[in-house]
Amino acid sequence: MSKIELLAPAGSPEALDAAIGEGADAVYLGLKNFNARMRTSNFAYSQFEGAVRSLHRMGKKIYVTVNTVFEQREGDRIFQFLKYLAAVGPDAIIVQDFGVACLVKEHFPSLKLHASTQMNIASAKGVNLLSKQGFSRVVLARELSLDEIRAIRQETNMALEVFVHGALCVSASGLCLFSSFLGGKSANRGMCTQACRRLYHQQAEKGYYFSPADLQLLENIPDLAGAGVNAFKIEGRMKSAGYVGTVVSAYRRVIDGLDGDREAALAGGLSKLKKDFAREKTTFYFYQNNPSAWLNAEQDGGTGISLGPLLKVTGSGDGRRGLLAARSGQEQDTVREQDAVIEEGDTIRLHRADDSDRVSHRVTYLREDASGGLWVSIPDGFEAGDSVYLISLKAGSRRYAQVLPRDLAPFRRQPGRDRAPPCDLAPSGGKGPFPEGLYAAVDAVEDLFVLQSRRPARVILGYSPKTASALLKKAGPSMRGAGSPLPFNPGEIIIDLDPYFPQSMDGDYARDIIPLVEAGYRAFIVNNPGHLACFRGLRVTLVAGPCLYTFNRWAQRFLSGLGLDYFVSPLENNRQNLEKTVAENRRRSVFVPVFAWPALFRIRSDLSSIYTFGNFEDNKGGGFELLTRGEGSIVIPGQPFSLVDKIPFLEASGFKRFILDFRYRQLRKKDYRDIMDALMNQRPLPNVSRFNWKDGFYSPDEALRV
Repeated sequence: MSKIELLAPAGSPEALDAAIGEGADAVYLGLKNFNARMRTSNFAYSQFEGAVRSLHRMGKKIYVTVNTVFEQREGDRIFQFLKYLAAVGPDAIIVQDFGVACLVKEHFPSLKLHASTQMNIASAKGVNLLSKQGFSRVVLARELSLDEIRAIRQETNMALEVFVHGALCVSASGLCLFSSFLGGKSANRGMCTQACRRLYHQQAEKGYYFSPADLQLLENIPDLAGAGVNAFKIEGRMKSAGYVGTVVSAYRRVIDGLDGDREAALAGGLSKLKKDFAREKTTFYFYQNNPSAWLNAEQDGGTGISLGPLLKVTGSGDGRRGLLAARSGQEQDTVREQDAVIEEGDTIRLHRADDSDRVSHRVTYLREDASGGLWVSIPDGFEAGDSVYLISLKAGSRRYAQVLPRDLAPFRRQPGRDRAPPCDLAPSGGKGPFPEGLYAAVDAVEDLFVLQSRRPARVILGYSPKTASALLKKAGPSMRGAGSPLPFNPGEIIIDLDPYFPQSMDGDYARDIIPLVEAGYRAFIVNNPGHLACFRGLRVTLVAGPCLYTFNRWAQRFLSGLGLDYFVSPLENNRQNLEKTVAENRRRSVFVPVFAWPALFRIRSDLSSIYTFGNFEDNKGGGFELLTRGEGSIVIPGQPFSLVDKIPFLEASGFKRFILDFRYRQLRKKDYRDIMDALMNQRPLPNVSRFNWKDGFYSPDEALRV
């Protein structure tokens, strides 16, 4: 069997030691900038440079996460960072932003590119497109089945990497906007506040409705190896060294046993994982799409072994103590089975009952009281009723050989002060196929009839097999049995493809796209790299959708090289960055969303099989709505995003095309009329959000300066 790489997270030097000590073939880590785990400690430059030298001498590999999007104002910093990385020489960088890929291709070709799972590659078409653009590996989206992974391998020679263990996101990889919508802390910027792990309310009930279990594919390693996966990846750059060592040792045991006694190897690996102190385990979508197998509303979003709620609290500061109940025999046995009898030096995590805060704490005091309960040290801010979990053991903290050189003084490289080369694109976006004005987006053919009362310049219709069937039926030569003719002809309709493009949908596109083009539908919005291959050889006009994330000119340049000269501004964007990113001579090529119910979560499962509610709230009174349909589920905010009153200012800046997105809600004539009236009268709509339009992305550096 060919060599399979075991890739481990290194969120700290101690975790690096544990990963290598337990047999990882490679590690991935982040530095202080541009990585999707900004809340972990990450590596200093001298530590990173020392790690590269040490690991290469050991025959190990090291990958650097540069897997966030960057804004135009950060162009110089990302250029300096990439130049520094090229000088140090990691084995590859893991990227999300097409702008990073553009800079690497043009200026730092020695850096190998791996596509992050945040790039949302879930099809062979997406893999092969990136292969042609210089990528050497793709980290596949996590929402794939084993059959889909096998099918992708059969259609590509690209190296494939798959997550096999660790925390999951409820939303499709790279497509979560929830944290960003709550305050600019974007998952696409490494600032995710884990909205999926929160407690939510609906009517008189509450639950952790969107907090998934943890992935564990240890038992499925033989299947993945047989499917041709090249690298098995463990999630956990925010995890302790003890966790990393435990999980790496388990997977090392099973991988090494592939050519020997597989049953014994699996039994040994499973035994080791009893000490990982994580959430309940799931295989996610690996064999079936069954949300009840990975969502449990009664399981809170934290990790560890439950020690129960605090019964009493006393003292303050270093003398703060909380009382835990005596455990029953059954509970005690369960804990002992996992070697988890609590001792001083162990680490616990405390959760407030209202889910407003979670804090980890190393136990410095432990005393049994007369009832058999335990008084344990706790941090300030927690009271009776708050929950306690055991998350790691002092006794389980093994000492490993240090990977970093003990003397880091020789490692002095740092990013310089270079200016990024200019990134000028040719003027475009004149008259072309898209007139100036308002574009209205809907997701049902029936909604087109509502729009005819005040006809927009063009309409955008969300693709699904159902809408494609309806369009093709109405495009029949006689229209008999097709119902009323559409109020817009094919040349006035732009078809918008869903950003999640799994391998299983390839057949739907193969069936529908050519007939749609032949029926006169010649304009499409693409939101996934894999979409581009669906139009090879067809005479169509393609628009880069908002989920292709053009937050900088280099991303536009990359996509323009793929034939995309029109762009929809990302929903997370802000006015300042939009104007910096898009040169004045290209502003007519950009569509600016000015009204939408943003899809905060995009979930591949239809959650109606486990949840019957629609509306729900968070602990701050924010309202949201869960919409379920056969192909999946989405969560939208109760209040839409709106900039309809800002259109005159945008027009004065040179932007001429604007999108009113009515998808995900049934479009009623009155609502449409009210929005159009507000737009015509330049009047703000009530009860709306500005999203990040004014304040932009949250920046911890700027917050400290305020």
